[in-house]
Amino acid sequence: MKIDLDDEKQFVYKVGCTTCVARGDRPWSTYRAGADNGYLAAMDRWTFHLVEKHPGTEAPCLAYLSAAQQRLHDRREQRS
Repeated sequence: MKIDLDDEKQFVYKVGCTTCVARGDRPWSTYRAGADNGYLAAMDRWTFHLVEKHPGTEAPCLAYLSAAQQRLHDRREQRS
């Protein structure tokens, strides 16, 4: 994970995978601004990536998988 500041001096969270490729030859990554709990959103996305693309991987963030799934469910419910 990398934490930067955007033009407005707010945190920006970037998480990238060193083995997966997304578009073209670009590595898979997620980018979330600090607004609306960007850190948590970036970590949730990373957790889902690990579960889907790297099953069996051990990582501390996987302890929060059920909470991440609940947040995703809640966001989807709010949209409908």
